[in-house]
Amino acid sequence: MIKLSSTVVAISLALSSQVNADTITASDKAIKLAQDTILIDTHIDVPYRIHAKWADVSKATDDGDFDYPRAVKGGLNAPFMSIYIPAHLEFEGKGKSYQLANQLIDSMEAIAQRAPDKFAIASSTADIKAQFKQGKMSLAMGMENGSPLEGDMKNLQHFFDRGVRYITLAHSQSNHISDSSYDIRRKWKGLSPFGKKLVTEMNNIGMLIDVSHISDDAFYQVIELSKTPVIASHSSLRKYTPGFERNMDDDMLLALKKNGGVIQINFGSSFVTSNSRSWYDQLNNKKDDAKKQGVKLSKDFDAAYRKKNPFPFASLEQVLDHIDHVVELIGIDYVGIGSDYDGVGDSLPVGLKDVSSYPNLVQGLMDRGYSDTDIKKILSDNVLRVWQQAEQYAKKH
Repeated sequence: MIKLSSTVVAISLALSSQVNADTITASDKAIKLAQDTILIDTHIDVPYRIHAKWADVSKATDDGDFDYPRAVKGGLNAPFMSIYIPAHLEFEGKGKSYQLANQLIDSMEAIAQRAPDKFAIASSTADIKAQFKQGKMSLAMGMENGSPLEGDMKNLQHFFDRGVRYITLAHSQSNHISDSSYDIRRKWKGLSPFGKKLVTEMNNIGMLIDVSHISDDAFYQVIELSKTPVIASHSSLRKYTPGFERNMDDDMLLALKKNGGVIQINFGSSFVTSNSRSWYDQLNNKKDDAKKQGVKLSKDFDAAYRKKNPFPFASLEQVLDHIDHVVELIGIDYVGIGSDYDGVGDSLPVGLKDVSSYPNLVQGLMDRGYSDTDIKKILSDNVLRVWQQAEQYAKKH
């Protein structure tokens, strides 16, 4: 069993949690497999979480979904920390997105420097593998929303040099790069002229292209233009959430396979089940109705609504259904984990409540007949393959 620091001892107690009426207990084998394997989660929102309310995640924290002790317990040793930039910043004046992105990167470097026995920044697949052998947790970085590029290719190189290894082209609003799946205004009908050039430049320097959040038209344009496999860093399947463009449909999965890319399944309940999506829709409708009636919403409105209308949390089994469908449709080589921990609030499935929970997922995969080799592909091998292909392409260009 790999040790993540000299102070960490082997975890022998099984993790357990309730899923509906059934009890999921991770066996010793599931725990060992999670801890003996490089485990990459391509989307964890720690940087923005601690920017809004600082916490020392090198130690146990009272809130949030990630801290070092829980990550060690869960076997997480290579999280991609999300350099998340709220969409509105792009429209508030030049420089704001760029500044925040640099500040969030600074915060990740500070964590690694403050606890060098526990963490190290990872900017390559070689870093991930070497630091795993050293017992350190690799902090890789992906930028969620390309607005900090501000239309300047020099900024792409700047953020690459600072360690960012993927960019989610847009977020909740269309930006200067791409239309967003959430934005009914389809300004570019896919990618902007700059966005199309950006795909080529990202390929050339070895920056992974993240197709989560972008519109369907933008997705297909990226697939047509990219010379390297892409990732969907934290997306799930439209099959289980009909009409939700943020998730991927079967045709997109087939295109992703042809491209050689990987979809990382998002754990947030509203990405996993239509019931959870409907709950949010109903909450938003209640808010809209109240505003129309001139009612000032209190800060406790959501909590009060939740108390009267309990949130329908997804189950671990339903998350596994998403993984199963990808595997059945396009194969084992094209699926991974992009939990969105610290990014989806109190909406995580029963059995997958924080970063200590990965052995539950491993146990669920074992129970469904996945081999150790297949599970390792889901935990990291598929992402490492795509990342290595991006690195190899960049060396030639």
